[in-house]
Amino acid sequence: MENVIDTVREWLTQYGPNVVGALLILLIGWLLAKLVRAIVRKMLQRARLAEAAVSFVTSLTYVALMTFVVIAALARLGIQTASFIAVLAAAGLAIGLALQGALANFAGGFLIVIFHPIKVGDYIEGAGMSGTVEAIEIFTTTLRSPDNKEIIVPNAKLTGDNIVNYSAKDVRRLDLVVGISYGDDIQKARDIALEVIRADERVLEEPAPAVVVLELADSSVDLGVRPWVKTADYWDARFAVTQAIKQRFDAENITIPFPQQDVHIYQETAGG
Repeated sequence: MENVIDTVREWLTQYGPNVVGALLILLIGWLLAKLVRAIVRKMLQRARLAEAAVSFVTSLTYVALMTFVVIAALARLGIQTASFIAVLAAAGLAIGLALQGALANFAGGFLIVIFHPIKVGDYIEGAGMSGTVEAIEIFTTTLRSPDNKEIIVPNAKLTGDNIVNYSAKDVRRLDLVVGISYGDDIQKARDIALEVIRADERVLEEPAPAVVVLELADSSVDLGVRPWVKTADYWDARFAVTQAIKQRFDAENITIPFPQQDVHIYQETAGG
């Protein structure tokens, strides 16, 4: 009996602190993993990701953290974890190579969530596509084109290219080009165009609109018409201003030269 007690006492003396330390590592690590999972969940929900994507990311985060916690606890017990870590690393490498594209899209989605270059409702250009952002998932972003097509863009392509966000600012400038004949009075045409754009209630006083001579082209003098409008009014103002300028030029006998008549009033940059 005394031998048993001595053995137990010796075992507790030798391994007890390590067992207690391992249990504390597991307990504290588990609590920290839950805390980090809750923080990540709130961040993703604030970014308005789909619940399926939120659950996937939070679960992945929790499992990864708990893996490190278990390895730390085993090491505290004196168990050699080098081989275990090597197996995990090899498995991770194999999985990473097999899911290279998916992981790139995952990383792209994570960057979008963290840095917020776009959000649902924005009109953007990216990865050679353009449209209104309808959903930001963990692997893909869904756009709706102006003609109501659904476009699904991998996040890796979206974040790996330039992104033009037309909705990021409250105010945008209309960039129109109007060609007039060389025989017309340039100052008169500028004054008329400026009067037309100022008459549109959607055109802002500040920044002030401008009409400038852009270029002496082969068959026309090109005027740049540059009013500023609220982003929400962009397309309606563009169409209305273009039509109003054409009608006023016709009324004032200012010629938009052929053959550019059908194509020379246009917008230099797309979007809206």
